[in-house]
Amino acid sequence: MTPSPTLPKSRQQLILAVLMSCSLLIWLDNTVLSTTLETLADPVRGLDAGPAQLQWATGSYTLAFATLMFTAGALGDRFGHRTVLVAGLVVFAGASVWAAYAGDADQLIAARAAMGVGSALIMPANLAILMWTFTGPERAAAIAVSSTSAGVGMAVGPVLAGFLLDHFWWGSVFLVNVPVVVVALLGIAVLVPNFRSPSPRPLDPAGMLLSISGLAAVAYGLIRAGQVAAWSRTDVWAPIVVGLLLLAAFVRVELRSKAPGFDPRLLARRAFGGGNAALGLLLFAVAAITFYNAFYLQGARGFSPMEAGTAGLPTALGAVLGAPLGARLVRRWSLGAVTVPAFTVAALTMGGYGLLGLHTPLGWIEVLLLVQGLSIGMVLGPVTAALISSLPLDRAGAGSAVTNTVRQTGSVIGIAVGGTLMSIAYRSAIEPSLHGVPGPLREQARVSAEQARHAAAASHRPALAHAADDAFIHAMHVGAAWVMLVTLVGAAVLAGSLRPARTVRTGPPASASPGRRASGSETSRTRPPSSG
Repeated sequence: MTPSPTLPKSRQQLILAVLMSCSLLIWLDNTVLSTTLETLADPVRGLDAGPAQLQWATGSYTLAFATLMFTAGALGDRFGHRTVLVAGLVVFAGASVWAAYAGDADQLIAARAAMGVGSALIMPANLAILMWTFTGPERAAAIAVSSTSAGVGMAVGPVLAGFLLDHFWWGSVFLVNVPVVVVALLGIAVLVPNFRSPSPRPLDPAGMLLSISGLAAVAYGLIRAGQVAAWSRTDVWAPIVVGLLLLAAFVRVELRSKAPGFDPRLLARRAFGGGNAALGLLLFAVAAITFYNAFYLQGARGFSPMEAGTAGLPTALGAVLGAPLGARLVRRWSLGAVTVPAFTVAALTMGGYGLLGLHTPLGWIEVLLLVQGLSIGMVLGPVTAALISSLPLDRAGAGSAVTNTVRQTGSVIGIAVGGTLMSIAYRSAIEPSLHGVPGPLREQARVSAEQARHAAAASHRPALAHAADDAFIHAMHVGAAWVMLVTLVGAAVLAGSLRPARTVRTGPPASASPGRRASGSETSRTRPPSSG
């Protein structure tokens, strides 16, 4: 990257504020939807969305986000990062209005996918502009300040969504994005130069199409399994197989490309590949358990959206505190000594959902969420920094593209698999309680606990509502057990990837093991940006 002309410090700080508002927009949207899921499932106050539609409403956004980021970085190099950032904000705002006034769940899914396109354009351009604006020690400080937008978004998003849902209709949670975009666009027009790379990367349309279609097909098959409660049907396994073949073709195309947007060769490095696999599994678990928690607090426990949003604050607080705490402990000990135990604790907190019931004291839930957020924060920040720092200087941008794509892919699959496991377990648990229930009500109750509660209220069958709550709790326990196992596998993968490599000594012993070096000086070294 060629250094940019030095901007006045006052202008740099104003640019940083604008970039933080763009980043905050994405984090707000990520957390707002989870609070809205229960309302969207309501046939009166929402869109009467079924479990599969809610999975797609979440997954379509993440799918577009995951597969377009590395292409968006190349667009910024070619047309200027400010141009791409403005385009992303405009797309995001337009899609937010579309989502707010969606007439049914299918329209909402399409609008959410368009919002994912906007986010994919915003994120790499946002980071690239930050890296062009600041140099030297100021760059590291700016990155640290900018990263606080994630914690602010995680904390404010659920509470803001709860307030809006308690006072307005569900679409208001999407309309709130529009004024933030307007302010950001004004700031960009006045303050931000149109930085662009002197050596633009080529676009990768083949890779983009293969990755989108492959992930979409896999996600469709997994979600479809939850709808039909069977894995043997052709409309379940065939899309999964086709999707895996398309993803294999994607990897082959990227391997043969001279300048791939997503470089699979980087995953062949043990530390980088294993670390990314572990982060992907962690994000898989976070997406699934967040999906469960939304329906547990508002559906089974009967919390209002505002109460549910407030109850989730300990997770955000833990994540905000965990990231700097993890970085400090890594400097004192080593990356593996800090992050592997924290990863394991995160897995146990996922399994802790198996102990929650209809009458669990709120205080215990808050403690569980605080520990969960703290442990996840202690893993994500230090491991991500170490992964990028482990690469050669000229590969840091490509490495960041790989890391972001793997993490978002983990979220897509986590929503699909987590929701499907819960749907299958729920149907199995509710079935014995449906004997004697009229046909239409029985079919409605089989769809989800939300549908069963509405059917019970309409037909004055309180026993059916109680059975639906019990079946949901059972399904959440089953899902939590599987999510915990997946997270424990992630902890084991991380431990293996950070294990010092065996070397044949030909001279005096090294002063520190490779694992120690990766967690110390490597993680603190200032690296160039990733615009991919």
